[in-house]
Amino acid sequence: MTGGQRAPTGCAIVVFGARSPYGKVAHFFEGTVTVWELVKSGGWMMLPIILSSIVAMAIVVERLWTLRASRVTPEHLLGQVWVWIKDKQLNKEKLKELRANSPLGEILAAGLANSRHGREIMKECIEEAAARVIHELERYVNALGTIAAMAPLLGLLGTVLGMIDIFSAFTGSGMTTNASVLAGGISKALITTAAGLMVGIPSVFFHRFLQRRIDELVVGMEQEAIKLVEVVQGDRDVDLAEGRA
Repeated sequence: MTGGQRAPTGCAIVVFGARSPYGKVAHFFEGTVTVWELVKSGGWMMLPIILSSIVAMAIVVERLWTLRASRVTPEHLLGQVWVWIKDKQLNKEKLKELRANSPLGEILAAGLANSRHGREIMKECIEEAAARVIHELERYVNALGTIAAMAPLLGLLGTVLGMIDIFSAFTGSGMTTNASVLAGGISKALITTAAGLMVGIPSVFFHRFLQRRIDELVVGMEQEAIKLVEVVQGDRDVDLAEGRA
């Protein structure tokens, strides 16, 4: 070229000082291929780890949606029930509606359906309904805890199996130990451990978080059930303006 200028080298296409969309797409697929190579390097033990991550994510999303306070313990529900009682509107249809409304409504409906049998029977029915409700709230949470404990162990097992294969290859071939080859093999074997920890750590966090949320919801439902027993048996009144006892 004239004037001491050289032709641009490389295949990058620059338009107005920015890379073209083609370069961005190529970079995206390059990163995707790299991740896929890492997964393949981890061996067949990556399959149960990936499946565990998918199951754990599904459980977390489903439980976070199901354990919303607005769904489990709706506000002003006890006040609404007391309005039905005062206006003598509490019948089988209202109890069915209350039972289907929310987990708290199911507990309150169980107590109201047996309120005429006295305080003790009413409390026993509430406790039985609460046991069923708590069981439903805890659904899949134990499975999430199992994944949290199992995923790091699967990763460790994959690493141990990979190390065994590496040293078996060196021993069987009679080759002298090559530091670079050995280091590369060990790094590939450690991929499963890293993957297991990446699944296990968030699973432990969300398992504790969901357990805490369930405990808070159970305490709230217990308080509302106690108020119901007291107001129905005539020991307490309800502030209808607040919907609370």
